[in-house]
Amino acid sequence: MKRSELTNQLTEDTFHQFYYLKEELVSFCRQEQLQTTGSKQELTQRISHYLATGERKITKKTTRKNTRVAIALNTPIEADLVCSEIHRAFFKKHLGQQFSFNVAFQNWLKANTGKTYQEALLAYQAILEEKKKRPTTIGQQFEYNTYIRAFFTANQGRKLPEAIACWKYKKAQAGPNVYEPADLAVLSREGE
Repeated sequence: MKRSELTNQLTEDTFHQFYYLKEELVSFCRQEQLQTTGSKQELTQRISHYLATGERKITKKTTRKNTRVAIALNTPIEADLVCSEIHRAFFKKHLGQQFSFNVAFQNWLKANTGKTYQEALLAYQAILEEKKKRPTTIGQQFEYNTYIRAFFTANQGRKLPEAIACWKYKKAQAGPNVYEPADLAVLSREGE
């Protein structure tokens, strides 16, 4: 079955069989007067509910305000931390300009409320060292990244354009977007 266009005529089951970009989900939400904010997973759940019930769910988000004005090494990590520019500036000052709030570090910060920012610096460095030893876990919302990693694990020596061609083929098909060796067949069709 070829990829179905995202319309209000889709069934919930058909919707879940295909891959849609976040931009497509947002566009559909605008068209159907659904809330357009949130992660790709939240948009998918909202659209799924709408297709199944016709109900336009509204999700209220609580806005967390960042009141932090300065951070010192002995400052405790606050509850409900917001990764703000003040935080970014602190970490760049102590860790270098290459610093970024990766998912593992954000999770560490959230799980370690009350520890000091000095401990956070050490944790960040440990996370980077761990990443060198083994690949990080990719979140389920990052299907493209997961597919590309699996492609290269199974096909060492292949090139990124080949992986992308296989991904484009795969996402246009019904079913899960996981790499399978049969996806390589699209590469031989491209050469024809």
